Order: sequence, then C-alpha cells, then structure tokens
Amino acid sequence: MTDLGLIPLGTLVLAALLVGVSKTAVSGVGALSVALFAAVLPARESTGALLPLLLVGDVLAVRAYRRHTDWPALLRLLPSVAAGILLGVVFVAATGDTVIRRTIGALLLTIVLHHLWQRARRRGVPDVASAPPAPGRDSAAATGRQPHARALFFGLVAGFATMVANAGGPAMSLYLLSSGFTVLGFLGTGAWFFLLVNLVKLPFSIALGLVTADALALDAALALAVLVGAVIGRAGVQRIDQTLFERLVLLFTALSGLNLLR
Repeated sequence: MTDLGLIPLGTLVLAALLVGVSKTAVSGVGALSVALFAAVLPARESTGALLPLLLVGDVLAVRAYRRHTDWPALLRLLPSVAAGILLGVVFVAATGDTVIRRTIGALLLTIVLHHLWQRARRRGVPDVASAPPAPGRDSAAATGRQPHARALFFGLVAGFATMVANAGGPAMSLYLLSSGFTVLGFLGTGAWFFLLVNLVKLPFSIALGLVTADALALDAALALAVLVGAVIGRAGVQRIDQTLFERLVLLFTALSGLNLLR
C-alpha cells in the first residue's frame, strides 16, 4: 500500500465506495469497482484484493435486505454457479492477466446484448398471467419465469466470471432483471447469492495465491469506504425508479465490459 501514489490510492478508495453502493443500491456499479481495481493493480492481484471488500459489502447487504430474498430462484442457480466457479479456478490457474481481463469484458458485453435482444423479442407479447407474482417480483415475473436452461447458462457465466475477475455481478443482475424482480427483491436475492458465492470462492482464491497478506492490509484501509458507500446506497435506493434502475444496471455493465476489452 505504501508503494501506491495518491491518484492510484484515491482510485481504490473510490472503487471501495462503489462496492458499498453496488451492494445496497445499483448492482451494476460493482462492475466499475472491478475495472478500477484492475486499472491500478495487475488483474490477478486485483481479484484477490477486491474479494474481501466484496464480502464486507455482502454482509451489509444481507443485513439490510434479507427479508426480500426469493430462495427458490436463488437455490435454482447455485448448482450451475458452483460448476462455473470450478471452471474459473482452472482458467485462472492456466492463463494470464490480459486473457482474463478480455475474456470477462467479452462475457459482459455478450450478456448485455443477449438481454437487450430478449427484451426486444418480448415486446408486444400480451401478459396472460393469472397467478400472482412471487414475493419481490413484479407482475411480469409471473409470465416470464426463466426456464432451467437459462438459469443454467446464467449460473455458469456468473460463477465463472466471479471466480476469474469478481465480475459475476452483471450476469446475476441481468438474470434477476429478466426474471422480473423489483428493486428490493433484486437486492435481497442478490445479497444472499453473492455472500454465499464469495465465501465459496475465498479458499480457492487463497490457494491460488490471489488473497495475500498485502491485499488484506490494503483491504483493512479501504473497508471504511465500503461502509460509507453502503450507507449512501441504502439512503438512495428507495428513490430509484424501477425503469431507471434497470437502465443503470445495463449501462454500467456495458461500460465495464468495454473497459476490460482494452
């Protein structure tokens, strides 16, 4: 940490602040934290340094939104996510920084384009649902429950991306958006999802040498910024319109993907 200049250190503080905001308000902002850490630190080291801060944010998010979790939707994703994490472990062990960064960037942009295509294809389709929506979802969720094949796809991508570069947030965000979750349902389900996933990732990251003593020392200095970001996000989440929320998630995901492709 003492080797970092003022601007790089300020960049990491901003990234930690955005971790807190992403966990309690706009999830897509979290992809910017990944990009900022990767801009200051080597790609492999950045994933290890960011993971403990994500766990801090996960705990804060679960505490804030635990009552809004859709457990059936969450449990449906976990098996494929576990498989994606294992694929990510193999990939990280076998490849270098540039390949890792560009692979994640390509994945993020592919998912955004897929979501936009799916949404455009559904336009004009009448809502014929007769059953009430599940807790945390809007009325569109009753007609648009994702088939298991789609849950498998998004779970694999989220697990792979989160293990490789802590970038599973956009994949999970787009899955929840396309499943018709409201803002609070989105945040509550995502909070438990990432707490569980990041806890599973931790021993793999330690074994791969990604989480080091230096990274933990840096995280200790940045943890307060995560807390401040969480407070800011919690204060503003009730003011976020659902349509604006979805657009922000898509925008930040696309921008982060483009940045990682450089």
